[in-house]
Amino acid sequence: MLVSDRAGEILTLVDRQFQAAVLDQWPFVSIIMPVRNEEGGIERALNCLQSQDYHSGRMEIIVADGLSTDRTRQIVSLAEAKDSRINMIDNPRQIMAAGFNKGLQIARGDVIVMMGGHAELSANYIRTCVLLLQRGVADCVGGPMTTVCETPEAEAISLAMSSRFGVGGVAFRLGCGERKYVDTVAFGAYTREILSRAGPLDEELVRCQDDEFNYRIRKLGGKILIAPEIASRYQSRSSLRSLGRQYFQYGEWKVRVLQKHPRQMQWRHFVPAALVCSLLLFLGIAMVHASLGIPVILLLSVSYLVAMLAVGIILAVPRGKWRLAPALARAFIVLHFSYGAGFLFGLAKFRNRWRGFWRALAADKLQPPLTASD
Repeated sequence: MLVSDRAGEILTLVDRQFQAAVLDQWPFVSIIMPVRNEEGGIERALNCLQSQDYHSGRMEIIVADGLSTDRTRQIVSLAEAKDSRINMIDNPRQIMAAGFNKGLQIARGDVIVMMGGHAELSANYIRTCVLLLQRGVADCVGGPMTTVCETPEAEAISLAMSSRFGVGGVAFRLGCGERKYVDTVAFGAYTREILSRAGPLDEELVRCQDDEFNYRIRKLGGKILIAPEIASRYQSRSSLRSLGRQYFQYGEWKVRVLQKHPRQMQWRHFVPAALVCSLLLFLGIAMVHASLGIPVILLLSVSYLVAMLAVGIILAVPRGKWRLAPALARAFIVLHFSYGAGFLFGLAKFRNRWRGFWRALAADKLQPPLTASD
């Protein structure tokens, strides 16, 4: 929900004075970066952290490496030898949640930042997050994320991942013009207090672990704020194959989030699976009764294709990149059908894990919604 105009004005009026008071104390910040095989982006990620306009002696960078098989460890080791703030630890389980939790066990900070190995933060990111956290307006702060690319295919993927048609109403991907409270952010900065209350990341989850964690924070009454004055850059998937693998896993593990936290789900999480399931259902019907199944398949397919091409044109043409429209359409198909297929696969894979669902549904209640005066 949007921060009220009155609250926004107060923040703007006192920010400068409060910033001077807060930064005199320089809260210690721990940046935890779980990585695996990130040789293409890890150096840029470390450089952006070393270039933050925050007190250099009041931050540490913990790199939890998941036994990388490329040059990631060598790159981090070289940076570690030159900068005492960098500390590389091993993450034998190799997944993000386990790496973050290992880093958190040794982190010294009052503020904890969840960082990615192929991301870059604006130079004011840490300072601004600390300011807002110390103001007490939120328990977690992040900024809009821009997806960057190096090839035409990656550019199409970037556009798809930054659109409502591609990813729904995810605020940090779509951007924002003012501070507002949201469900989740990328590369969030958290207070130590909220982390202690929420507990560690769920190490069962290979994907969706940050969404699940941020939901737990909101269940506790915590506030997650997105601030447009800071930003991050995320290296886009370079191929449709890697995009498909990523979103298949998102869909698969979203089923476990559904089973653990039913009310975390929104309608957009079910749409891709509903589309895939409908096509498969009527395909089966068409094999028995062609006159019943084929018209519905054609209606669904044509409606989806028209919507996809229309959105592709709307996104590509104003940017002077109409040639990206076909690649953008392919990216949408991969996004939606990979996620939908992954969700259906997850329903089958975790079919025996529904025992506590109704109990979780009854107990899974968010705190009262935020109001304009909160």
